[in-house]
Amino acid sequence: MDIIEFYKKCRQCPRKCGVNRVVEALETTRPLGFCREPADLRIAFAGLHFGEEPLVTVFGGSGTIFFTGCTLRCAFCQNYQISQDGFGRIVDKAEFVDICLRLQAAGAENINLVTGSHHIPRIAEYLRAARDGGVTVPFCWNSSAYESVEMLELLSGLVTIWLPDLKTLDSAFSKKLFAAPDYPETATSAIKWMIENNPLEIAEIPEPPNAKPAEWAEPGEPRDKMLSGVIIRHLFMPGHFAETADVLGWLKENADGRAIISLMNQYTPVPFEEDSQKLAARTAALSSIENRLVNTEEDSDIRDLIEAYDFEYLFYQELTDDTSWLPDFRRPQPFSNKLATPIWHCQHKL
Repeated sequence: MDIIEFYKKCRQCPRKCGVNRVVEALETTRPLGFCREPADLRIAFAGLHFGEEPLVTVFGGSGTIFFTGCTLRCAFCQNYQISQDGFGRIVDKAEFVDICLRLQAAGAENINLVTGSHHIPRIAEYLRAARDGGVTVPFCWNSSAYESVEMLELLSGLVTIWLPDLKTLDSAFSKKLFAAPDYPETATSAIKWMIENNPLEIAEIPEPPNAKPAEWAEPGEPRDKMLSGVIIRHLFMPGHFAETADVLGWLKENADGRAIISLMNQYTPVPFEEDSQKLAARTAALSSIENRLVNTEEDSDIRDLIEAYDFEYLFYQELTDDTSWLPDFRRPQPFSNKLATPIWHCQHKL
């Protein structure tokens, strides 16, 4: 099928809006689907990221590419400027390949495709062009897992590393926070497909000269690098221990030993800058959770839960009250210098 056919009556994501996205890009009168994106691919930022899981960051950092738009628009999203407010610009195939090559030349361990679920057919086309153009590092799919298996199959043979979220198994919770009561069923189906089709392959990589130091690694020692497989992320929501217990139970049964688990405690209230109408709607959605940092008692309870489940391979963050990592994509360096190295920006020449 011609790629453009996927966009004429779009049913790419589980929302199946049926909108014709093949119209003049950014035309104010065009019909909008939930993702609010046309058929043109838009990108906000690309750079080496050192805050991903160690298996993905390794020595050189993960070569992240942040796409504009999203199929979920979570009420608490730290990347709301690009996922919900449309920040980014159109990038054609040639420029996409150039971005990938620049990341690879800068030392990226992989090309990390962040939130591209609403553009899978076009991204698949661009990834084939990137391979033909000389990109040799693995491609990594970083998503909410709110995706259909039919669409994910278009990435088979291209993407080998998968970083899906499993946000919740509670449909009422997912309806309140991202207007997707079908999220639990959809995400678990997508994750099962990822696991079945991408067995774990991890290689030990010796430290290269002038390697960037990492808090989690000893200087001079080799580090593990994921070449294929799935890392399933779950963000603990303050005040919602039961949701996390349910998710870990599902992961123990369906993913332990076959995928890596990454349990995150970094929930951080975001200082949203938007008009009063948007802010009121967001505040209403956020009322379903305790919009605050995780406290030490919750952290201790989570550690007890992790010990009880005894996963074969699980990452868990150290608790911190540092909020300086929250990104601002309007800046040429959206993150701290410790966390990322900018390579490309939609509004600034780097």
